[in-house]
Amino acid sequence: MDKLDPEVILGMAAQAPDGIVIVDSDNLIRYWNRGAERIFGFSAAEADGRSLDVIIPEKHRRRHGDGFRTAVEKGATKYGEADLLTVPALAADGRTLSIEFSVVLLAGSDGAPYVGAVIRDVTARRAREREIMRRRSEAGADRATV
Repeated sequence: MDKLDPEVILGMAAQAPDGIVIVDSDNLIRYWNRGAERIFGFSAAEADGRSLDVIIPEKHRRRHGDGFRTAVEKGATKYGEADLLTVPALAADGRTLSIEFSVVLLAGSDGAPYVGAVIRDVTARRAREREIMRRRSEAGADRATV
């Protein structure tokens, strides 16, 4: 494959419809693309330098923090290349979202560790799936009482 200009790659990342977020080893947001703006409702300027906790529901922060620190310290994640994690997240307006994301461990030119994520909002799809399951459950209950 021919060398591609890094500016083209950065442009693609900036404009991607999925959220692309990069945090440093202190869990501070260092990159936040348009997709992340659309999903979470925070502008890149609002997100820059803030803790990733801004999008993590309170009850999940400790678990996330523990896993994050372990991954950064080991330089590896327990999630494989094909793993998609599905978790709740918070939008700027306080809504709870359902997101799927993959994780990538990165190193800066100075060797400093970073964690990148490619994020997709699956809130609507999850709601449809729950509705289908609810209807199936009700249909099964109706058949059982006949």
